Amino acid sequence: MGEAYFYHLTRSAPEATVQALAVKSLAAGWRVAVRARSEGLLARLDDLLWLRPEDGFLPHGRAGGQHDAMQPVLLTTGPDAPNRADCVIALEGAEISAEEVRAQARVCILFDGNDEAALTQARGQWKALTGAGCGAQYWSEASGQWRKEHEKPAS
Repeated sequence: MGEAYFYHLTRSAPEATVQALAVKSLAAGWRVAVRARSEGLLARLDDLLWLRPEDGFLPHGRAGGQHDAMQPVLLTTGPDAPNRADCVIALEGAEISAEEVRAQARVCILFDGNDEAALTQARGQWKALTGAGCGAQYWSEASGQWRKEHEKPAS
């Protein structure tokens, strides 16, 4: 049973945080699905992941290709993960269900702390997922580094 990790972005760009989380997930042996609502954000992520990390390459692809099932990191706007992702990274308020949290090793929900609508959306997701019995952690970078500020165990 996985957990939902909520990342409250106040200093980092979503693209940089996705990159860091994807690198850690791949190091753990996980496949990743990055889910956003807009193609524009996925295009920026696609470009960034081709260029960084500077000392290597982060293998990835955009959903809709013939090799989706083989992608270590799949960028998508859809709810399905043909690459059999162990970790889903959700951006822009992309939908995450309690069943999905339970089925994954981890779900990461990134939200812009400078956007009131994004904060409201994230609070609603926290309430819905923890209310459904999912474990969740809240991470903040307000201090200048990522720190776990709150944790609610699965029930």
